[in-house]
Amino acid sequence: MTAALAGANMIYGLGMVELGMTMDFGLLVADNEFVRMIRRMLDGVPVNDQSMAVDVIREVGIGGEFVTHQHTFDHFKKNQSQSQLIDRNTRGVWKDSGGKDMHTRCNEFAREVLVAHKPEPLSESVAKTLRDIVAEAEKEFS
Repeated sequence: MTAALAGANMIYGLGMVELGMTMDFGLLVADNEFVRMIRRMLDGVPVNDQSMAVDVIREVGIGGEFVTHQHTFDHFKKNQSQSQLIDRNTRGVWKDSGGKDMHTRCNEFAREVLVAHKPEPLSESVAKTLRDIVAEAEKEFS
């Protein structure tokens, strides 16, 4: 997060352990989740009358509650981190639902992706460009 806030535009090493000699798909999934959260943070928080709910604050007034207000309902999902894998339940709820740690959940998710995901094939022009790059590189090593 600190590097991203300082302006770094590349994140390296997702899923890597043992100085990059080993790849851990569960860690890759967890790292991807963290990167998504960092990128959301870098988007910043819009500051305007709508996002700050100035009219709602006036309407609700001192001591009122905002949770059930339509404005809150309309905005909270896009302004709150929505992790698929971080369990924010209480310890009791977590234990009652199986007590899986995040690494276990991430490994299970990675396995599901590896089994079920069907990537879109590359366009022929992109595939040709990649073949040309590989052929050029192979000439250099021959």
